[in-house]
Amino acid sequence: MIEVHLVEHAPAKVVSLPDGAGRALAVSKIVDAVPDPYEPGLWRLRAGSKVGAVSLDVPGGEAVRLRITPKIPIGRLLFLLGYSLDPHGWRNEAVDLAGHDEALPAFAHAVERQTDRALRQGLLQGYRPTEGTALVVRGRFREVEQIRRRFGAPLPVEIEYDEFTSDIAENRILRAAVERLLCLPGIPQAVRTRLLRQRARLAESTPLVRGQEIPRWQPNRLNARYHHALDLAVLVLNGASAEHLPGALRMNAFLFDMNKVFEDFICVALREALTAYGGHPTLQARNVSLDEGDAIRMRPDLVWYGDTGDPLVVADAKYKVGSPQGYPDADLYQMLAYCTSLGLKHGHLIYAKGNAPHVGHTVRHSGIVLHQHALDLGQEPSALLKTVSDLAAGMARA
Repeated sequence: MIEVHLVEHAPAKVVSLPDGAGRALAVSKIVDAVPDPYEPGLWRLRAGSKVGAVSLDVPGGEAVRLRITPKIPIGRLLFLLGYSLDPHGWRNEAVDLAGHDEALPAFAHAVERQTDRALRQGLLQGYRPTEGTALVVRGRFREVEQIRRRFGAPLPVEIEYDEFTSDIAENRILRAAVERLLCLPGIPQAVRTRLLRQRARLAESTPLVRGQEIPRWQPNRLNARYHHALDLAVLVLNGASAEHLPGALRMNAFLFDMNKVFEDFICVALREALTAYGGHPTLQARNVSLDEGDAIRMRPDLVWYGDTGDPLVVADAKYKVGSPQGYPDADLYQMLAYCTSLGLKHGHLIYAKGNAPHVGHTVRHSGIVLHQHALDLGQEPSALLKTVSDLAAGMARA
């Protein structure tokens, strides 16, 4: 097996890869993959914003395993992901990662531990709508189906009833996450053994078909012990994928896009912080257009509307690092368009890291101030949320 280790946004590495694997990585856009112009069989690989693990099975050749490590600690990545899903449940929740410093082993360990805690009191049971055929009426009689299938015959009877069972959405999600992890290479053997044990405990639930939508579940007091396990399971199901490529190549991946991770966290954290000031923050606002004819649509990451419905704050998250020359000018042009369209005098760009915590630019002949904020993701979760809270307070005062 060929193992390649890359770091998010680090300089490119030159590695020896089968030609099919190199082309597959180039087409997938998971990393920047370019063949070496001078040496056949060599590829230049550079990781972008996607982090995690990728496995490529090459027919007749060595399998390729690619690991992409984020620049921030794995525990911080999990906090950003979890907070975006459930800001109240994850605020003070610490998940044991057993010292793993890579995404896949850490998530596999965390999912197994949380699943074990959820199932210690036994499988959760609930009522599930069920349709069936029986010789006695149970629940509700389905008249239309009885006529369509039985042509007026009195027996058997088409019925619908609520069955009390362990085959419910919560258990199906946990089983799907466990099985998805078991399909991925690179999980420590001890963790894999424990995952197999959890799969056996969840055997009564129906497995999800690949590509099937994740079942919906509603948090309540009855499934409270499942909440953290389900949050992790959903993260795994959203981040893991498998696909067949041309030439019998098969790819299994467990990836997160740091651009989206950062954007989701900023939007949710700002929404929670701005709620204290009244009004209603809107994420990914769709009703913003640049022109009066509504032909040029724009989608700011966050727009905060006051109680009267007027926009008060616009913000955009950018997972970029400021260079010695500053941030890209295109971001400022974009924010200027947002402010002009919404009639605001202040616009806020929030970056993952920068040379200064805050920079403001006043646009000539307009009075519009474009703010650029740098957020240090290396902070502890409580300090990180405090920074976002202070940022929201500054936005509300502007």
